[in-house]
Amino acid sequence: MKLQFFKYQGTGNDFVILDNREGSFPKSDTQLVAKLCDRRFGIGADGLILLENDETTDFKMVYYNADGEEGSMCGNGGRCLVAFAHYLGIVDKETTFNAVDGLHYAEVEGDMVNLKMVDVDQVHEKPAYSFLDTGSPHHVQLVKDLGHFDVQKEGKKLRYGLYGKTGSNINFVEQEDEETFQVRTYERGVEDETFSCGTGVTAVALAMHTAGKTKANQVHIHTLGGDLAISFEQRAGGYTNIFLKGPAIQVYKGEIEC
Repeated sequence: MKLQFFKYQGTGNDFVILDNREGSFPKSDTQLVAKLCDRRFGIGADGLILLENDETTDFKMVYYNADGEEGSMCGNGGRCLVAFAHYLGIVDKETTFNAVDGLHYAEVEGDMVNLKMVDVDQVHEKPAYSFLDTGSPHHVQLVKDLGHFDVQKEGKKLRYGLYGKTGSNINFVEQEDEETFQVRTYERGVEDETFSCGTGVTAVALAMHTAGKTKANQVHIHTLGGDLAISFEQRAGGYTNIFLKGPAIQVYKGEIEC
């Protein structure tokens, strides 16, 4: 089987994207997905995304983690898929699409994609960290000297030790100023640190606002792969009108024999 694929990245969070509107991709073949995402024996990516037809919106997003299993929502992946839909001519400057966590709206401005995330009803604050779900589960923890922090070791420890088999994504955060934070993320499904995580930086922005670390309703996040902006409105017990904005770039396209 020969597959045409597209490689996209959003602040270093990279994805194999396939146009599956004809439904030809073998979606139950987890080994194939894992192989395509493998950085030595495949294309190499943090995840694989299928663009599919949807009855009520412009398209449907189906996301797989690099381990081959279907995953929860991926914010940077969603932004990259919007850029891909724009490239295909499916959408122009605005779109709505369906994903595993529900309906999403997005805007395209050149290479920038502004994606509306799901509402967050609650941020669980613990003495040393916060936990919330922004389409995917996220642990948010402030640390010192983030640049030298062992994200792989400490992220793996928390991902399995605190959250068990189901797991959670683990975000380590250092504050720069009132509106700016540095973030490094250990992602479940990838089981490693990634250059960026869209649902993760969204979780960080909301957790830092809940904790009183910022009063701003727009927060800037520095990741290893680049900068993202998160805007939101606070409501009783949670947050609404949450937007994740950043670049979404096509790296290359090609064909691969499977």
